[in-house]
Amino acid sequence: MSKLLVIFGATGQQGGSVAETVLNDAQLNKEYSIRGTTRDPSKPEAQSLVRRGVEMVSADVDDALSLRKAFEGAHTVFANTVTIYDGRTYEHETKHGQALADAAAAVGVPFYIYSTLPNAGKISAGTLKHMGHFDGKEETEQYIRTLPLRSAFIAPGSFMSNFHASMAPRPAGGDDDDDGTLVFASCVRPDTPMPLIDAAADTGKWVAAILADFPKYESQVLCCATTLYTFQEIADAMSRAARKTVVYKQLPAQRWRQALPPQMSDHLTEMLLYFQDFGYFGVGTDAKVRWAAEQARGELTTLDAYFEAHPLRL
Repeated sequence: MSKLLVIFGATGQQGGSVAETVLNDAQLNKEYSIRGTTRDPSKPEAQSLVRRGVEMVSADVDDALSLRKAFEGAHTVFANTVTIYDGRTYEHETKHGQALADAAAAVGVPFYIYSTLPNAGKISAGTLKHMGHFDGKEETEQYIRTLPLRSAFIAPGSFMSNFHASMAPRPAGGDDDDDGTLVFASCVRPDTPMPLIDAAADTGKWVAAILADFPKYESQVLCCATTLYTFQEIADAMSRAARKTVVYKQLPAQRWRQALPPQMSDHLTEMLLYFQDFGYFGVGTDAKVRWAAEQARGELTTLDAYFEAHPLRL
C-alpha cells in the first residue's frame, strides 16, 4: 500500500513543484499517493492535479479542523506558508506555521517537511528589525523541533520569479531610453551574492530527495538554490535574455525604499541589505548552497534557462 503524502498548498509555487516532481518520479510515484490542499478544489489548477490522480481537498490555515482533516492518515506532510505584508508579517508567519505543525501532530503524522528561512534578526544580532518574513519561519522551525514529529526542512533561496515582479528591469529614463537601455536596480553593491531558485520547477527536487531517504536528512535544513549569482551577474543574464543592455544600478537605501509599496518597503530593503552584509543563509552561505544543490533529485534550473523559459516582460 502506498504512503500518503499531503502537500499543503498544492497549487502554489512550492507545493505545485512538489506534486509535479513526485508525479514524474518513477520511484516516488509508486511509493507515495498524493493528497493536495487548496482553498478551492474546483479551480482549474486543482482540477488539473485531480486528473493526474491527486486527491484534492479544501483546507485553510486559519481553520484548524480543516487542517486536521486534510492531514488525517498522512505518512508525510509538506507544509509552507505564504508571506503576507500587512504590518503583521511576523505574527502571520508564526501563527500559520505553528497551526500547520500543531494539526499534523494532533493527528499523529509521523514525518513532516517544512519550508523555512534563516533568522535574520538573530544572524544580524538584532540590528535588522523588519525581517519577520524570515524570522517568523525560522522560529516556526524551532517550534516544530519541539513537537512529536520527525522533521526535515528546506530553505528556499530568492525566487527567480521575482524578476517578473518587484525586481524586474525598468526603462532607464532620460537619454538612455533612446537605445533601449534598461536598469535593474536595488540598494546593494553589484558584487552582492544572492542564491536563486526556480521555485515552481525545482522546489520539489529537494523535497523528493528527503522523501527518498528521510533518515539522511532528518533534522537538517537544505539551503535550496541552483547557485549564488551577484547582482551584476543577474543584470548580465537579463541582458542576454532580453537582447538589450541591462545595467545594474545601486541606489541609496532610502531612495530604494521609497520606490517600493509602503507595506513591503522596510521588509524588502532590510532583506537586501541582509544579503549584502550577512549572507542569505548567514555564515557559510556559499558552502551551504553548494552542498544542498548536490542533494537535489534532478537537474536544477540556471538563471539563463529560467529566462529562456520565462522571457522578461519588457
